[in-house]
Amino acid sequence: MSKSHAPRLADWQPPAAHPERFKLDDIDPAATPWSSGDKPRDRERVAQLAQELDDLQNLFYADRRQALLVILQGIDTSGKDGTVRAVFSRTSPLGVRSVPWKAPSDEEREHDYLWRIHKALPHFGEIVVFNRSHYEDVLVPVVNGQITGKQTQARYRQINDFERMLCENGTVVLKFMLHISRDEQRDRLQARVDDPRKRWKFAAGDLEVRKQWGAYQKAYQDLLRATSTEWAPWTVVPADSKTHRDLMVATVISDALRGLNLRYPPDPPGLAGLKIH
Repeated sequence: MSKSHAPRLADWQPPAAHPERFKLDDIDPAATPWSSGDKPRDRERVAQLAQELDDLQNLFYADRRQALLVILQGIDTSGKDGTVRAVFSRTSPLGVRSVPWKAPSDEEREHDYLWRIHKALPHFGEIVVFNRSHYEDVLVPVVNGQITGKQTQARYRQINDFERMLCENGTVVLKFMLHISRDEQRDRLQARVDDPRKRWKFAAGDLEVRKQWGAYQKAYQDLLRATSTEWAPWTVVPADSKTHRDLMVATVISDALRGLNLRYPPDPPGLAGLKIH
């Protein structure tokens, strides 16, 4: 993280030392702390960052000493797909992979809930973006009463240990909670209904989940408090503005990659002075 951005970022991350002080309601989804105040200029900056990420990804792939896992979480319409499209619009598919998580399959249900996650993790030199993640397992079953409070606390601990293991073995974990308001979600759902090109995204179940808004906000607050750690902190991204959302996420990822001291591997022996005929 660059020195200029680190202080601002701390305001959007639950404090690991005193997680009980964090309240999701205190964060305004309409805030734009990373914005210049000029939307065209911000969009141009997002495009620049996307190009920078392609350059950094090439070096990251060549370096191959670490892996990067980017986790995007958020309620329906919070912009997970849009973030992937904007932030990684210029990156090569050779080194970036997106994994969208759905409800577990029958085979996945026969294993522990982290089994399918571990199989999809990035290898060294690769960036993987999770569109939803293992955090669904402390959201949906919690809201629907499918696991007890004791089981939820156990999963928090297991997830923290899982991510600590990843970080200690060379995987950098960046976690973003895309935070939108209830009014913004209503507008985006309505847009899906009104636009024939977007109706495929709409499902009747979306309205049932919307009725559980308060329960999901509490579940998110609880998981953010419990799983924002020193090794894998959460960043809450005000996301009512799509441009600001993309700008903030791209900035954090770019800064994280720049802070890894990436380098190209040594030249192969005998390459100096070689002439190709």
